[in-house]
Amino acid sequence: MRIIGGISKGVKLFLPKDKETRPLKDLTKESIFNTLIHNNNLNITFNKSIVLDIFSGTGSFGLECISRGANEVIFIENYSPIIEILKKNTKKLKFNFNCKIINKNFIEDNLEIIKNKKFNLVFIDPPYKLNNLDIIFEKIIHLKLLDTMGVLVLHRHKNSEDKIPRKFDMVKTKIYGLSKILFLRVS
Repeated sequence: MRIIGGISKGVKLFLPKDKETRPLKDLTKESIFNTLIHNNNLNITFNKSIVLDIFSGTGSFGLECISRGANEVIFIENYSPIIEILKKNTKKLKFNFNCKIINKNFIEDNLEIIKNKKFNLVFIDPPYKLNNLDIIFEKIIHLKLLDTMGVLVLHRHKNSEDKIPRKFDMVKTKIYGLSKILFLRVS
């Protein structure tokens, strides 16, 4: 796993040794970024953007955003062994000043700390077996996390049948191997 674009292109990231975390594959990540950059309905600019990486794992997605010019990334992760790897990755890339790691469970814990912070991009990469996405969507709406033109990217298993709330418009869906990527905007 590596950074695929921007100022840190080619830098390899530290990976978990256990099987509890499913790192985002480089090919899938590259396809996500190509869609974000080249799809006229999304029109994401990374320069000076603020990104929220939920269930961030090793931080691959958020670190990629910083490499491409994001101003700030907030990582939310609560699995202690993977938080140590995330910290090592931010330190290796010297992105410590652009990152904030919040050791909390996005679904269960109070996240008032980020309430009303406006994110240009929110990436959600929950475990495939997680079924209560409605709580995640409700929390994003309740905390008013997305900027008016912000994009939410959801990474799921290709066979998952998640219900997307009416408050979100589906802009695009793509399948890559076992992954299904949904690109959403608030209605």
